[in-house]
Amino acid sequence: MAHHHVTSHDIPVNGEHLDASKIAKYKTFALAVLLIGGLASCYLLFFTGNKSWTATYSYSWVFALFYFFTIAVGGCFWTLLHNVSNSGWGTSVRRTMENLGSVFPWLSIFAIPLLCPSVQQYLFEWMNLHRASIDSANAHGANISAMSMITDWLGGAWNWVVNGGKFLSWALTGTGEFVPSAHEQEVATALHHDHQHLLYNKHWFMNLPFWYFRNIMFFVALGYAIVRLRKLSTMQDTDPNPGTVHYFKARRASAAFLPILALTVTFAAFDWVKGLDYKWFSTMYGVYIFAGCAINSMAVIIISVTLLKRAGYLKNVVSPEHFHIKGKLLFAFTVFWAYVTFSQYFLIWYANITEETIYFIKRNTGSWNVGSTCLTIFHFVIPFVVLLQQWLKKKPLLLSSVAVYMLLVHILDIYIAVIPERGFSLGNIQIKDGFDGVKEFGKVSASIAGAWMGDILAFVTIGAGFIFFYLRSFTQHALYPHRDPRILESANLSN
Repeated sequence: MAHHHVTSHDIPVNGEHLDASKIAKYKTFALAVLLIGGLASCYLLFFTGNKSWTATYSYSWVFALFYFFTIAVGGCFWTLLHNVSNSGWGTSVRRTMENLGSVFPWLSIFAIPLLCPSVQQYLFEWMNLHRASIDSANAHGANISAMSMITDWLGGAWNWVVNGGKFLSWALTGTGEFVPSAHEQEVATALHHDHQHLLYNKHWFMNLPFWYFRNIMFFVALGYAIVRLRKLSTMQDTDPNPGTVHYFKARRASAAFLPILALTVTFAAFDWVKGLDYKWFSTMYGVYIFAGCAINSMAVIIISVTLLKRAGYLKNVVSPEHFHIKGKLLFAFTVFWAYVTFSQYFLIWYANITEETIYFIKRNTGSWNVGSTCLTIFHFVIPFVVLLQQWLKKKPLLLSSVAVYMLLVHILDIYIAVIPERGFSLGNIQIKDGFDGVKEFGKVSASIAGAWMGDILAFVTIGAGFIFFYLRSFTQHALYPHRDPRILESANLSN
């Protein structure tokens, strides 16, 4: 329970605002690291002239981007869940959830390299095959360009929006079947003739125009969602008659935005990570990534609220009871992550289908099996035992220590999801420039010597950008919705 009963007299009229000068040096440092790391990253991705460096660093960039992507998406998830579930306890920490989610639109800056063919060629084999098929079709007089495909695809999407005549660039017949456009028929035919039958069957989803559309739209759609919800929340701080109008608007909007969140997590997981090996598939992969999003983001929320309380803020509205609930949520999603991860592994192992087992074969080659074993112990067994303790979840510093630990072990989770593809993929594209003791990438290897330095550079660069935008969000508005009608209910929480 709270130390004393909180009344309206304990809530400042204008709310609590973070003194920007207290975090100015941290923002400046993060910005400096971002700029320096960004320049180095641009050089490695676009201007080095050494294909080996660009190829290895492209995977480093995906790893770092996706890790921080999961944290920001998790902030959006907790904001949406708070609103949809009519949560009272979370009102005191809702602004922290919104601030974390507000970083998501800014991550689109770091996703720009993934839109560039010069980077894509090292990451996504299926794109190389598609472009080769376009060239093959053009050689037979098809006259297809990537831009004409995108224009045709977007035109079809617009027609569908206007009159329901088309779905994406595929015409809908009277029988309910989808017929591809002329451009897509040419590409699909070329894929079929090139004996890329598996990619041919996935062409409805794995085609360049649709991929670009998905990657742009999930930043636009979910970015709009979190900006809209945060605006409704902050408008309540200055409205002369706040009442419940803003809350009900946010609740209705959140119900509509939840499917967007689900599609964003799933598409990003498929397009950025699972797409690194287009032959592999798993129906549980999106849920597996979502579980990690929830863990990562709740860990950041716990750490953020603890630091704010230590700095003298939120003392009247956040009590050990709030940390208890956040600790229980962290525990719940740790168990959920283990359940989904094991279920995915067990079903794939039991079915023993080549296209499915390849994912785990790669991660049991070389020393990667050590990382997978460590993931089981450190990502589930240890936090499961620790978070079972009720008393610990009510101790902000101890719970924050567990949260830091979860962020660290989740780095390993995302690292194992992305990086093992690097050695095998680069072996497929036959790059032979040499890199840090490796004479040629034509020899398929489970890992690439020296590539870990690029992993650290990418992680620090994007991490610095994440921290900069996150800190910036705390100085823009009050630290909690002090005029929300349920703030006293939250401040006097007992569970």
